[in-house]
Amino acid sequence: MHLRQTLRNLARTSGFSLTVVLVMALGVGATAALFTVVNSVLLKPLPLPDSDRLVRAWEATSAPGHIHVQVAGGTWGVWREQNHSFEQMAIANEWRFNMAGERGQLPEHLVVEFSTWQALPLLGVQPTLGRLFTSADDVYGANKTVILSWSFWKRRFAGSPGILGQKILLDTQPYTVIGVLPQWFSYPSPRTQLWVTLNPLFSPTVLASHSSHNFEVIGKLKPGITLAAAQDDLSRISYLRAQSQPPNDFIDQSAHVSGLLDADTYRVRTVLNILFAATGCLQLIACLNIANLLVARSASRRRELAIRSALGGSRGRLLLDRLMESMVLCVFGGVFGILFAQLALQWLVSRRDDLPRVESIHLDATALGFALLVALACGLLAGLAPDFADRHDQLLSALQDQSRAVSGSRRSLRFRRALLTIEVALTVVLLIGAGLFLRSYRNLRSTAIGVSSAHTLTLSLNMPYAPEYQKETKLVSIYEQILTRLQRLPGVRAAGFASSLPGQGGGSDQGMTVAEMPRPQGSMIDVEVRFVSPNYFRDLGIPLLRGRTFTGADRLAHGQLAIVSQSFAREYLGSRDPIGLHLRDSNTAPNGITNDKNEVVGVVGDVHLTSSDPIVPIVYFPLWTGVSSDPSVFIRTAGDPFALATTVQKLVASVDPSVAVTDILSYDDLIGKNTADANFNATLLSVFAGLSLVLASVGLFGVLSFLVTMRTSEIGIRMALGAHRQHVLRLLLADGLQPAVVGLMLGIAASAGLTRVLASLLYSTQPLDPIVFALVSLALIIVAALACLLPAWKASRIDPMQALRNE
Repeated sequence: MHLRQTLRNLARTSGFSLTVVLVMALGVGATAALFTVVNSVLLKPLPLPDSDRLVRAWEATSAPGHIHVQVAGGTWGVWREQNHSFEQMAIANEWRFNMAGERGQLPEHLVVEFSTWQALPLLGVQPTLGRLFTSADDVYGANKTVILSWSFWKRRFAGSPGILGQKILLDTQPYTVIGVLPQWFSYPSPRTQLWVTLNPLFSPTVLASHSSHNFEVIGKLKPGITLAAAQDDLSRISYLRAQSQPPNDFIDQSAHVSGLLDADTYRVRTVLNILFAATGCLQLIACLNIANLLVARSASRRRELAIRSALGGSRGRLLLDRLMESMVLCVFGGVFGILFAQLALQWLVSRRDDLPRVESIHLDATALGFALLVALACGLLAGLAPDFADRHDQLLSALQDQSRAVSGSRRSLRFRRALLTIEVALTVVLLIGAGLFLRSYRNLRSTAIGVSSAHTLTLSLNMPYAPEYQKETKLVSIYEQILTRLQRLPGVRAAGFASSLPGQGGGSDQGMTVAEMPRPQGSMIDVEVRFVSPNYFRDLGIPLLRGRTFTGADRLAHGQLAIVSQSFAREYLGSRDPIGLHLRDSNTAPNGITNDKNEVVGVVGDVHLTSSDPIVPIVYFPLWTGVSSDPSVFIRTAGDPFALATTVQKLVASVDPSVAVTDILSYDDLIGKNTADANFNATLLSVFAGLSLVLASVGLFGVLSFLVTMRTSEIGIRMALGAHRQHVLRLLLADGLQPAVVGLMLGIAASAGLTRVLASLLYSTQPLDPIVFALVSLALIIVAALACLLPAWKASRIDPMQALRNE
C-alpha cells in the first residue's frame, strides 16, 4: 500500500522523477561498467587450480623501472636446478606461425605459445582430447608436436576427434596434433591458438645463454612460500651466478617475482584504478545532484509537510515517506543504469580488445549486486538530505504568511549551496584530470617521429620459422624479389624494408663497443639495432648528416657496414669523427654481424621508436647483411595507399605462398597504434568530466531558480524602490556564482595533490600544468555563468507590482 502511494506521488511529478532516474542511471551505469572491468581484470582469481601459488619471474636490474626483464635461457636453467621455493618452473613466450592455406587460400597467421613441456601441467590443465607434452617432446631434434586450443579446433577442424595424430603444416614444417585444450582455458590470452614445445625450435646454445633475454618464466610455489621469499631465493642464485662469470652488463644480478595475476595486469592496473576512481567521482556528483533535487522538492512541499505534521504526522513517518521516494527513484535509476553499463561494456571491449583477461569482462552477479548497492546507498544519502536541510520543528512556520522568507527556507538554501560547492569541486578534479590526459595525448600525436609518413602503406612479412627460411640466401632472394616487384607497381613512388620502422616501437637492442675506444671488460653500450634496405633513409625522409647511406651494392659478400644516428655519435663518440670507426657487438656473430668489420660509413638524423619514447641511439646495418625474419615494409604511393593493399598481398603470395602478410596499416595509423592507450584514457575521462559538468550546470541552474523563487518579494520591493534590472541581474549572478567559485578553489586545491598520481601516464605534460588549470577554471566559470544567466534574467524581468501582489 505504502509503495503504491509513493509511486502515485512520483507519477504526479513525472518531470522531476524522470530527471532523478536519468541522473542516477548515468552515475550507476558508468560506475558499474568500470567496476566490472576492474573486478574482471584485476580482482577475480585466474581460473586455474592453485592460482594463488602461480607466479611469474623476471630478471631485474638496479635501473629504475627495469624489474621486468625477460629471462635468459641459461638463467632459467640455473634457477630451476638450484631454487628451494618452487615445485616446478617453465619458460614460455608468444610466437607467430603461418599455417599453410588449403585450396588456394592465403596462409593463416596464428598466435602460438611456445614453452617447455612443464608449462601446461604446472598450470593445472588437462586436455579435453589427447594428451599434453612430455619431456620426450621437448628435446632438440625431436618430432614436432602441437596442441590445439578449443576455439581453433572448433573453427578450423569443426571439432573433429579425427584430427588427433594428423599432421598440419606450420611455417612449412609438419607438426603432429597430440591434444586439444579445454574450452575454459584461454591463458595467456584468447588469441592463443596453439601450444608447441620450445626445444625443437631453439638450439641448445640459445637456451644456455645467460645474456640473451628471450623468455618469460612461470612457476608454482611450494606451499607456504611467500613471493618475497621466492624473490630472495632467485636473486641469491642470480647474484652468485653473475659473480662466477666474467663481467658482463647483460647478465643481471637479481630477480623479481610477482603473482601470475599481477604479472598479467601490471601494465593496466594504475590506469584502470584511476578511471574507476573517476567514475566514483561521477557517481558522487550524481548523488549530490539528486540530493539537491530532493531538497528543492522538499522545499516546494513545505506547506504540505507542515499540514501533515500539524495533523499528527511524526517526524519518522515523514522521513520514511521521503526515503521511500528516494529509494524507489534510485532503484529505477539503477536498473536503467545496468542497461547503460551493458552498452558501455560492449563499446569498451570493442575499443580495448587488447586488455588482459578481456574475455572475462561481463556483467555478473557481483557487478549487479554492486550496482544495486550503489543505487541503494545513493537513495539513502539523498533521501536523508532534506531532513538535514529543514529542521522538523520549523515546518509549522511554513503555514504563516510570507513563508518564503522563513529561516527554514534559508537553511535549505545554505544546505543546497554546500552540496553544490562539493559537486563543483569534484567536477573540477575530473575536468583537470581529463585536461591533462587530453594535453598529453595531443603532445603524443604532435610529436614528429623523424620521418615523412604521408601516403605510405605499412605491413609486416611473417616468414615461416623453418630451417630453409633461416638461410640468409633464401631470405635475401625472397626480399629482393618482393622489393623489386613492389617498386615496379603503378603508383608506387618508393618501397623499402626494415626490421622495425620508426614509430612502430622497440625492435631489438644489442651491446656494442667502439673498437677504437676501448671500455672496461664487460662494459657495453646498449643501443637499438635496425636492419634496413637500400635507400631506406632517402625514402623515409631521414636526413643524411655525414658520409653515405647503404646502396644495393652493400650485399652479404661485400663486408660489414654500419650507419649511426646523430644521438649515438653525440653520446658515445664525443668530438671524434664517426666515419671509419668500427663497432663490435656483444656476441660473436648475431644476425650475421661479425666483430671489428662493422665500419661506420654514415651519420643520419634521429628518429623516435614511438611517439612516447625519447630519442635513443640507433645503429643501422644493411638488411641483406643481418636479415630479419619478420621485416616491416613501407610503400610510398602517389594516391590512397590502401588501394594497393590487396595487390601487395597477392604479389607476396606469388613470390612465396608460405609468407603471410599482416598488420596492413597506413603509416599514420601505425603511429596511432602506439597512442591508442592515451587516446582511450583521454576519451573516457573526458566523457566522465563532461557528464559531471552537465550535472554541475543543472545544479547551479536549480539552486539559482530556487533562490529567485524564494526572493521574489524582495526583488519586487527592490525594483519598486528604483533598483535597475542590471543591478538585480548582477546581484543574482553573484549569488549563483558563489558556490561555483568556492567549489572551483576547492577543486583546484584537491587537484594539485591528486594529479601527481597521473605523472607516470602523462607525456610532456606536468601534473600541475598551468595551461590546463587556467582553461578548466575559465571553462567552469563560463558554464556556471551561463547556467545562472537564465533564472537571473527572468528575475530581472519580474513585474514589481505583480510580485508584491502575489506575496
